Amino acid sequence: MEETLGRYPVLTNMLIALFAARFDPAGSKGRAKAVADLDQRIAVAVDLIASRDEDRITRRFHMLISSTLRTNYYQTDDAGEAKSCLSFKLASRTIEELPLPRPWVEVFVYSPRFEAVHLRGGGVARGGLRWSDRREDFHTEVLGLMKAQMVKNAVIVPVGAKGGFYVKRQFAADQREARMEEGIACYRSFISALLDITDNLVEGKVAPPSDVVRHDGDDPYLVVAADKGTATFSDFANEVAVDAGFWLGDAFASGGSEGYDHKGMGITAKGAWESVKRHFRELGTDIQTTDFTCIGIGDMAGDVFGNGMLLSRHIRLMGAFNHMHIFIDPEPDATRSFKERERLFNKPRSSWADYNAKLISKGGGIFERTAKSIKLTPEIKAALEIDAAEVTPTELMGAMLRAPVDLLWNGGIGTYVKARDESHAEVGDRDNDELRVNGTDLCCRVVGEGGNLGLTQRGRIEFALGGGHCPAGIVRGLTWHR
Repeated sequence: MEETLGRYPVLTNMLIALFAARFDPAGSKGRAKAVADLDQRIAVAVDLIASRDEDRITRRFHMLISSTLRTNYYQTDDAGEAKSCLSFKLASRTIEELPLPRPWVEVFVYSPRFEAVHLRGGGVARGGLRWSDRREDFHTEVLGLMKAQMVKNAVIVPVGAKGGFYVKRQFAADQREARMEEGIACYRSFISALLDITDNLVEGKVAPPSDVVRHDGDDPYLVVAADKGTATFSDFANEVAVDAGFWLGDAFASGGSEGYDHKGMGITAKGAWESVKRHFRELGTDIQTTDFTCIGIGDMAGDVFGNGMLLSRHIRLMGAFNHMHIFIDPEPDATRSFKERERLFNKPRSSWADYNAKLISKGGGIFERTAKSIKLTPEIKAALEIDAAEVTPTELMGAMLRAPVDLLWNGGIGTYVKARDESHAEVGDRDNDELRVNGTDLCCRVVGEGGNLGLTQRGRIEFALGGGHCPAGIVRGLTWHR
């Protein structure tokens, strides 16, 4: 793309001029004519390009500029300097070739320190902002989460929303405080950049943001919520909103010291756990009084995973993984491991690396996902039914997903199960392509879905057709299960 723009400097300058004509507040006189003239000249210039790829690239730049509704590019900070973060509001449904479902609008935020996106399904929409660790495709992650949010919000508000940001600076495992400080700073900047181009309400009347040319109607409704990695960030978001004079004040972000504590209440986990209990009752087991084995996706710092793994004192958690670590406890003691999980849940920003290794049964351990390979003990091989003496972290996690346990508890991020006739590309979660298994590969009795989109719908059906129990699947032939 850079080479194409450099190869056609006249056309590139026309694209820049089009952006200025559309959004420079000083150019209001004759704006419509200037934009129309540039659109026509750009179209002629693109038609003269011989290369198909270069034609496609320049047309897309033209389309994206034309589909941009607002930007803070021409705003300045209190010192009169250019903004440190750029935000662009896009009319997604007018952009060709975007994957479905296309949001109503999206805001893309760029900064040297982070990148972010916020997707909304409609004018009145609600959803959390996630601190993503998926550098290459966090847009895809947020789109999938917005799709799930649209379904969940159908009974609450008309539509859903979702946002996510990725922090570019990398930190070592022992730099947790520095990492958290950077994450909070980037989160605040993300919120600020969203509010830069959002209408306000002053005495009941819409007040457009300063130095922002609007190519859409009034749009003053913007709210956010806590999500993975931002469970304790609501107060920061509300502080930014209050400082900006945004009309919602400390009602801008749900949760925080003056609202609901998502992790403290554990609503999502509790709801999913009722489903898990129901499935085990059908199998003749009361998991609140009987020990059972479990493999998990997530960690105790997470709202859904952490709360879920404390909802029964009879959980024998044989293993779990998150984006950093793999935890294996081949013969866990239900009582002792429950107390340790509870400690991690209450420890701020804990990870599996904080688990007391002395409490792990013989042969178990905590491994880095970045390791080149992992040597397997006889106990791990027996627990996960692996023959190999040494495996990669990805191979180990794949074996964990296929392990013969009672429960697979999904409280993390990503789609880990598909159907045999589905391609990884159809799933749309590139980060987990090497790890993903088929529904027929699962050897657990029950899948508990606390996280979003852990299984594709066809993968869920495939697992259930084989006799497995999971939400909204098919079991025992063609009988639909609740």
